[in-house]
Amino acid sequence: MRLLLLLMLTLTACFPLPGAAQERPDWGRFFDEFDARGTIVVVDERLGSRPAWVFDPARASRRYSPASTYKIPHTLLALDAGAVRDEFEVFEWDGVERDFAGHNRDQDLRSAMRNSAMWVYERFANEIGEEAARRYLTRIDYGNADPTTDKGAYWVDGNLAISAHEQVAFLQRLYRNELPFKVEHQRLVKDLMIVEAGREWILRAKTGWEGSMGWWVGWVEWPAGPVFFALNIDTPNRLGDLAKREQIARAILRSMEALPPP
Repeated sequence: MRLLLLLMLTLTACFPLPGAAQERPDWGRFFDEFDARGTIVVVDERLGSRPAWVFDPARASRRYSPASTYKIPHTLLALDAGAVRDEFEVFEWDGVERDFAGHNRDQDLRSAMRNSAMWVYERFANEIGEEAARRYLTRIDYGNADPTTDKGAYWVDGNLAISAHEQVAFLQRLYRNELPFKVEHQRLVKDLMIVEAGREWILRAKTGWEGSMGWWVGWVEWPAGPVFFALNIDTPNRLGDLAKREQIARAILRSMEALPPP
């Protein structure tokens, strides 16, 4: 009996149960290289269903403000609620000068996603309303589904929070058009997320920054299947740390051939 139990424990260690996260302490070298503290969750589905790989499991389960990564589901909410008609609708700039020049112009959905134009999404939030947002967030099981805030945007300064594991689970449902929204809306959001592409692969992703921490989440599509990822890091140097989000995630993805060499 003891021998059988030992054998089962050994097999579980070597071949984790489906859905079990496998820790990757070796990925710490990528965070060390860029002098950053953070976590990353990766699910590689190119060879069938795979468990998550994770660096710093405790942090990967901790919820943080989604910041601008929330523009992914927020766009779906806005389309469904009629706050925006389609990718061609133009939102006239309100004339308020903001720190990032890309925000100081008229926007459509594509430019608002690319430039992370918060003022466009604040309009969406006002039109959708808190109670409707809560219902949407509950339906899609997004983090703590709490859109309340004392001041500022609820996805940056409010109570909405999500973990790296939950980010990946949400992205997997979006990839498969399994969210409770029109398929054409889910396909549009995925089109808006395209960062770059090669002959055999497409990278769809979104950054986010709350001030003290930052995200990069998304997936890489290959003919053999997608590779999902969600990274967050502390940003004590604020703007000086933002490039590290993509640098670390790209280095890890390249190490597993989920992205081609630069």
